Amino acid sequence: MADHELNNPNEKRTLTTCCGAHVIHDGLTDVLYVLLPVLAQTFGLSYTQIGLVRSAYRSALSLFQIPAGILAERWGERGLLALGTAFAGAAFIGLGMSSGFISLLIFLFLAGFGSAFQHPLCSSLVSRAYQGGGRRGALGTYNFAGDLGKFIFAWVVSLAIAAGLSWKIPVGGMGVMGVISAALIFIMLSRAGAGAFAADGENDSDSPRTVGWGIRDRRGFLALCALGILESVTRYGFLTFIAFLMIEKGASHELSTTVVPIVFIGGMAGKLACGFLADRIGVVRTIAVTVLTTGGGILVLLAAPLVAAFVLLPLIGVTINGTSSVLYGTVGEFVESDRQSRAYGLFYTLTTGSGVLAPLGYGALGDQAGISMTMGIIGFVIFLCLPMCVILRPSVEE
Repeated sequence: MADHELNNPNEKRTLTTCCGAHVIHDGLTDVLYVLLPVLAQTFGLSYTQIGLVRSAYRSALSLFQIPAGILAERWGERGLLALGTAFAGAAFIGLGMSSGFISLLIFLFLAGFGSAFQHPLCSSLVSRAYQGGGRRGALGTYNFAGDLGKFIFAWVVSLAIAAGLSWKIPVGGMGVMGVISAALIFIMLSRAGAGAFAADGENDSDSPRTVGWGIRDRRGFLALCALGILESVTRYGFLTFIAFLMIEKGASHELSTTVVPIVFIGGMAGKLACGFLADRIGVVRTIAVTVLTTGGGILVLLAAPLVAAFVLLPLIGVTINGTSSVLYGTVGEFVESDRQSRAYGLFYTLTTGSGVLAPLGYGALGDQAGISMTMGIIGFVIFLCLPMCVILRPSVEE
């Protein structure tokens, strides 16, 4: 216990830095939800094209998270995280100068490549820093920071557009912020002594290196991945098309840019609270509560008038975003310490891969069946998590 207490300053520095990185990357990633109605109106996009715009970013995330995790085992998280952050920021600067549909796709793919380093590397850093205790709460705090970034960036862009500014101005400014933050991330992790080269002694040289993926509980890990995929399909689908549902209910295009930021208000509370709630009442119970509340909330939202729907948005945000804190915080329990980056890369690849397919599939469905029917199906899909909870239960301590 004494050794654990002595490490607390560096643990806190590591967590603070990773939270800062999460603010930047999730802010860049999810500000696109606010831009979708504006881009659709500007470029005359169909629902299918909207899904393709959203998936361009997610496809790069899906492709490069496992390589990022594996590279971190040899080169350390510190430099790779800073490099990825700088690359994402530079891509957003390019996005701010974009003039057409194809250039949107290219710069979003490049930004997704840069952001692919953040989730697996930061999750690994936090998970290892708190392996002596408080891991799920620390990862819940880290996830809360991501939603704080989503909220801040989304509102900045929403207010800028409402003030009459071109969407390109705040997007370019956020790109500059990303480049600057890359240097700060490297400096702060250096001060914390975290994420160095493996050769620098961060890993215990007396401990044998794990062979393969280091997954101790394959059944539990696969069940967790299945839950992550279903949760991500629901969340990405909902966030991509909720503004268009509100437009169908009578919201103006200007008002529709506030829809996702309102969801993120609840999402911030959910990300922070659900990780700690899982420590108190158990992983499976927490997931069951968030799944039932999310699915039920989406179905009620469909029937609600516009004003009532706006009131429901932050409530749905609590659970639709909070579930992920429970899942992320549990990954480390099934994996050896020296394979955390790789395992998180695999987990995020599977869940982010669903984020590539969900907007495409739901966008095509929206073009054929309408946005209300599409949102109803999104609400029902999340209930498939319940049988997965039964499979996960034997693998977690309740």
